[in-house]
Amino acid sequence: MAELEGTWSSKSNTVFTGPGFYDPVDELLIEPDLPGISYSFTADGHYEEALYRVVPNPKNHSCPVASITYQHGKYELLSNGSLVLTPIAVDGRQLLSDPCNSPDPSKSQYTRYVQPTWFKTYQVYIDPYHGRYTLQIYQFDGSKMQPLYLAYKPPLMLPTTALNPTNDESQTATSLPSKMKRNIKRSLENQYRTNAKRDVYNESFDKYWWISVGCLGLASAYLFLK
Repeated sequence: MAELEGTWSSKSNTVFTGPGFYDPVDELLIEPDLPGISYSFTADGHYEEALYRVVPNPKNHSCPVASITYQHGKYELLSNGSLVLTPIAVDGRQLLSDPCNSPDPSKSQYTRYVQPTWFKTYQVYIDPYHGRYTLQIYQFDGSKMQPLYLAYKPPLMLPTTALNPTNDESQTATSLPSKMKRNIKRSLENQYRTNAKRDVYNESFDKYWWISVGCLGLASAYLFLK
């Protein structure tokens, strides 16, 4: 679990787990610039996934199927090297766009989404070409997923408890405190702000700068006439 810890992202480097992908307060999925996938793991058994996939239609190029999926929950590393991901049932969300098989092609379908996942095995290594920590996951049938590269450690994740619990005790975990929801909302509002400070105009510095320029100009003219 220690070697899995962190946020891993695919080559597009535009999809990351955390508040930049899913807003649990307003229950909004935020579309990344490019398709890709991201997984985050903690050392104590929690995970989060952010998937943005586009499947082209070779028969009709105007009919691609796109999906944005968010899930989080707990994971278990089995003795045979397999990885089992068990999501929190009430928190999974998916936005599906299938324009050629939808009653209204202009609208996407937003639904709850629950999909436990079993990976056959995985491998963590340093990519010899890029020199980056790489996570190679093998799916249930042994086929390779696209490689993921370490982007953050510790991982960039939303809280690991249930974010939108229901009254069904079989579906929910510990509810998210209202104070924590306010903190998430605040972090979402501040995520694109910068700590950089604008330089303040200084009149005395401006005056000395122009004097220096003038002196250099006079010196150049003197050398040229000489």
